[in-house]
Amino acid sequence: MKIFIDTANLDEIKEASELRLLDGVTTNPTLLSREVERTGMKPDDVLKRICEMVDGPISAEVVSLEAEGIVKEAKELGTIAKNICIKIPIVKDGIKATRRLREMGIMVNMTLIFSVNQALLAAKAGATFVSPFIGRLDDIGHTGMDIIRDIMTVFENYDFTTEVIVASIRHPLHVVEAALIGADIATIPFKVIDKMFKHPLTDIGIERFLADWKKISKK
Repeated sequence: MKIFIDTANLDEIKEASELRLLDGVTTNPTLLSREVERTGMKPDDVLKRICEMVDGPISAEVVSLEAEGIVKEAKELGTIAKNICIKIPIVKDGIKATRRLREMGIMVNMTLIFSVNQALLAAKAGATFVSPFIGRLDDIGHTGMDIIRDIMTVFENYDFTTEVIVASIRHPLHVVEAALIGADIATIPFKVIDKMFKHPLTDIGIERFLADWKKISKK
C-alpha cells in the first residue's frame, strides 16, 4: 500500500519525507490556507516546495465548481510542477472537467467521495484517484471502511485503473484496516504517521535493553 501524507505543513512533509516512506501528498484549501498563514508564503510557492520535497503525486484542490473554471484552475496549477494532481470535488461539473483533464494527460484526484455511486462515476470519467472520506462517515454513525471494501470490489469487477485513496484517516487502526482490505493508498495525517511507530512493548524493550547495557558498560 502506498502512503501519502495529508498536510500542507512544510515542516511535517520534510520530516516525513526524510523517512523515505512517502509516495505522495494530499492537500486541500483548508490545509493550504493554514500553511500560508503560518509561513506568509503564497499558495503556489507552498505547493512548489512540496513538489520539490516529494516526487509522487501532489494533490492541489480547485475551488471552482463549474467545468470551465475547474479546467482553467487545473491548467494554472499544472504549471507549478509536473507531479501536481488536480483535486476536484465530486459534482456534475467536476465529472465533466475530469474527462477533459484526463484527455490532456492531467492527473485527477476526485475528492469528497461518500458513496460507491460517486466513486463509480469518477472512475468512469477517468479519474486517476478517488478519495473516500472514511473518518467523516464514522462521525455520522456509518462504518467508513465498508465503503472502501465496496469500492475496491466494484473497481476489481470492471478492471478500473482508478486507485483508491483512503482519506480522512483518524488513527493507526484505520491504516491497518485499509491495508488489510487491499486499498491502493492511505493518505495519513502527520500525527497518525508518528503514532504508527509507537507501541508500549517497544518502549519497554528499549528501556530494558539500555538498562542491561548500562550495567555491563560499568564493569
